[in-house]
Amino acid sequence: MVFKRRDRRSPVQIASDFVYPRGGWTRAFHYVKHRVRRLPDTPDRIARGIGAGVFAAFTPFYGLHFLVAAIGARLIKGNILAALSGTFFGNPLTYVPIGVICLQTGHFLLGTEYEEGDTQGLMGKFASALGDLKNNFLALFTDRVADWHGLSQFYDDVFYPYMIGGIIPGLVAGVICYYLSLPLILTYQQRRRARIKAKFDEIKRLAEDSAAVSSAEPLGSGQNMQKESRDV
Repeated sequence: MVFKRRDRRSPVQIASDFVYPRGGWTRAFHYVKHRVRRLPDTPDRIARGIGAGVFAAFTPFYGLHFLVAAIGARLIKGNILAALSGTFFGNPLTYVPIGVICLQTGHFLLGTEYEEGDTQGLMGKFASALGDLKNNFLALFTDRVADWHGLSQFYDDVFYPYMIGGIIPGLVAGVICYYLSLPLILTYQQRRRARIKAKFDEIKRLAEDSAAVSSAEPLGSGQNMQKESRDV
């Protein structure tokens, strides 16, 4: 295959690159920024897509952020590719503060209590939910008894508060990123169009100069031949 990697990465390398890219997060950020700026669309649609992608990063649907961003961009008539790039707002460096903000906001809106600093309890609930999923799947083919206690607790204490609490911070962050990115994209596209126009003007000028020189050469050679014939 033409686009197949020559050096196949192991699962450990894939996980390591996800947590910290080889070129660093700064290089990854500039790459995404460069790709967003060069999208062939209006600045408003690109900025809307970025806002939709940032909002998707505040949802608890990990692994489905691209899908959530695409749906959101479709609803607000934004650029879908820009929305996919905007999901990079959620990364291993921001997942923890985003999660804490969403959980705190969700429990506050629902009138429940959030145990601040309860990282071990949170991971325990997550592990219990995964254990229930595994056990209930095996229960379809064995004589095991399905148990939904861990999943129910995870939904009530983590997933549902996270989903409700992510709406307001996600909307705020999405709107902020929209208004921040819109003038930047507009300025970049104007400068890029100006550079492209300047290059075309330069090419046109060189072509006209070349045509003028080519048209002058036969005239000069004819005059020289007439002068030589008179001398003879």
